[in-house]
Amino acid sequence: MAVEKTTIARPYAEAVFERARETNSLDAWTEDLALLAGVVADPQLAAILSNPQVARARGAELVIEIGGDNLGEEARNLVRLLAENRRLPVLPEISVLYEALKSESLGALDVHVTSAYVVNAAQEKLLADALQAKFGREVRVTSDKDPTLIAGLVIRAGDLVIDGSFKGQLGNLAGELGI
Repeated sequence: MAVEKTTIARPYAEAVFERARETNSLDAWTEDLALLAGVVADPQLAAILSNPQVARARGAELVIEIGGDNLGEEARNLVRLLAENRRLPVLPEISVLYEALKSESLGALDVHVTSAYVVNAAQEKLLADALQAKFGREVRVTSDKDPTLIAGLVIRAGDLVIDGSFKGQLGNLAGELGI
C-alpha cells in the first residue's frame, strides 16, 4: 500500500514543488505540507475523512479549519482538490516527496541512517562528511535506532540502500545457502 500511496502522491508533490519554485515559496510550502500531513495523520480525523458518508467538501473544510490561519490560500486549494479526489490521506507522502524534490533542487541529499544503537551527533557528522565526499553533494543525516539490526547500520539515500547491518548480512548468507 505504501508504494501505491507514493505513486498517487508523486504528481501532487511535483505540481506543488513547481508552483513553490515559481512563487519562490519553497519554505512556506514545507511548513504548510508538514502541518497538513500532521493533521490528516490524526487517527480521529483520518476516520472521519475515510467515512464515505462525510461529504468531500466537509472533509476539506475540517482540515482547513484545523490548519487555521497557518495555511496559505494555495495550500487550502490543494486540500480542496485532494478532498474532491478522495486523496487527503496521501498528504504525508506528498510532504515527504516534496521535501525530497526541494532537497534535490538545492543540491542537498537527505540520508536516513538506521542503526542497532543510538547514533550521536558526532557520528552523524562523520557519516555526513564521508557521504558528502562520496556523492559530492551536501548531505543531511537523520537517524533512528532499531535493535533488531543486531549490529551495524542501514543507510538510505534516495533510491540507494547500503545495508551494513548484521541482520542484513545474515539474510544474505541465508539466501546464499538457500535457507
